[in-house]
Amino acid sequence: MAYKMLAFDLDGTLNNDDKVITPKTKEAIMSLQKQGVVVALVSGRQAPGLKREADALELEKYHGLRISYNGGRIEDATTKEILFDSSIDNETAVKFLHHLEPWPELSPIVDDGVSILTTDASRHKVMDESRNNNLGIEIVENIADAVEQRGFNPVKILTAAPNEILVPHLADIRRGFEDKMSFVQSAPWFYEGTIKGVSKLSALGHACDCLGIDQSEVMAFGDAQNDMSMLEFAGYGVAMGNACEELKEIADEITLSNNEDGIAVTLAKHFDM
Repeated sequence: MAYKMLAFDLDGTLNNDDKVITPKTKEAIMSLQKQGVVVALVSGRQAPGLKREADALELEKYHGLRISYNGGRIEDATTKEILFDSSIDNETAVKFLHHLEPWPELSPIVDDGVSILTTDASRHKVMDESRNNNLGIEIVENIADAVEQRGFNPVKILTAAPNEILVPHLADIRRGFEDKMSFVQSAPWFYEGTIKGVSKLSALGHACDCLGIDQSEVMAFGDAQNDMSMLEFAGYGVAMGNACEELKEIADEITLSNNEDGIAVTLAKHFDM
């Protein structure tokens, strides 16, 4: 099969545990970009958080795609054109953020594309998300009120907490909003909320439509639960050796881990490099 698009999750997949793309993996991907294969970074991260990996792979030179917010936004890395954007309407976002307020142990993380709005920078994962996604931190008195007053539509709202606190609250978090929002646990400490229907699957579908690529011509790599829809969409889905069991069960191939250049190993099997 001649694959025309490679879709990569970032953390735990494209990046090793030190949060870098290893030289062997980078070399393989760069070789295929030079042959005309489209590279799509597909991440739950906020849009600014894809810059480091996009720069490392020179996506701007090859019309690569930056798919952020778990599929909520697609950007052409060369032209900076937003090919797709689907956000949570302001009214729903405000109601959802107020809905979370009775549980102070849960940390809502919402950004306006520039900064994370929070009542306390020490809340769970706020500082990490700021560093990892090139976002500032703005302290506000009430997150929901700030979002309402500014009138913007968040692409994604994260709910963060340690796993032992988060998991018992999953049903509470989504209760009353399942008709308007989609939810996925992207890490043991994150529960992601987007507008209904947004996923890595839907984003890849939009990207393929824009580029005239059939889904059978897509090879996707992932490691976590929020990558399941992406692997289900792709013509060939690859789970990393460090992937969760649910993803391994649906994958067409299980490669080596993100610390063992699993991506490079699989690409060498399927492409003339």
